[in-house]
Amino acid sequence: MMKFLKSNTLFYLILAIGASSILFVTGGLIFSLVSGSTEIFQEKSFFEFVFSSDWNPNPESENYGALPFIIGTMMTSSLALLICLPLSLSLSLFIGEYFKGRRIATIYSSIIDMLAGIPSVIFGLWGFYTIRPLIVDLGLSSQGFGIFTASFVLAIMIIPYATSLSSEFISMVDKKYKEAAYAMGATRFETIRYVVLGSASSGIFASYILAMGRALGETMAVTMLIGNTNILPKSIFDTGNTMASVIANQFGEADGLKLSSLIAIALLLFIIAAICNAIGRAVMKRLSVDNGGR
Repeated sequence: MMKFLKSNTLFYLILAIGASSILFVTGGLIFSLVSGSTEIFQEKSFFEFVFSSDWNPNPESENYGALPFIIGTMMTSSLALLICLPLSLSLSLFIGEYFKGRRIATIYSSIIDMLAGIPSVIFGLWGFYTIRPLIVDLGLSSQGFGIFTASFVLAIMIIPYATSLSSEFISMVDKKYKEAAYAMGATRFETIRYVVLGSASSGIFASYILAMGRALGETMAVTMLIGNTNILPKSIFDTGNTMASVIANQFGEADGLKLSSLIAIALLLFIIAAICNAIGRAVMKRLSVDNGGR
């Protein structure tokens, strides 16, 4: 008996240490970002840094503001999610509802899983040599670089993340609910719209939150396609920079106030991602409560 209690206690301690380690990692990450960005926040306030659109690394008139990169990040991520939504939802219904359990659904699932494992630099090269010339041919941009080009490729990159989870939640909807809807005279479209999507709504929303998080932090493909200009984009066909791409482009040569500014941008990206996740969890909880009350 004592031997069992000792082994059980040891196992509990191992689990507790493993679970607690994530708190130390998160705390260390936040501490590094905050301490690294102290210099820029001594020069200007947090809100001045966030809402300033001037990025001037010239030592004689050095000034840094994060607004162009925040706008660029939100534009690329939001546009990518808008492009991804109809495509991934269609694929999810195709795999999880219309052809559930059939060979064709298995083939599509395998392709989606393969796309999720492809390195982002490959998507960047594909966008550079295929999508960018197409944008030029359509007359949408003189060189093909810009917010739209990066967003389109980013949408293709996040489709596997949204589709994989959404199709799982759709396939998990209890068959008896669908049969009850058919028994009451509902059509296939009405059953999918009100029963399947209604029951799986919180899970589907979770999959898009995950896809949004992936889009917010994407670096390589966006860096290759967005144009990398430190200006405030005025349309989706303008060039720009995201928070991740400006860090990737300029971190290697940065020091002093510029380095602190880049770390501050990383801190802002962390905060934005945390806010998006918090909003997502709140909406998921509300959807779960609403669905449970039906």
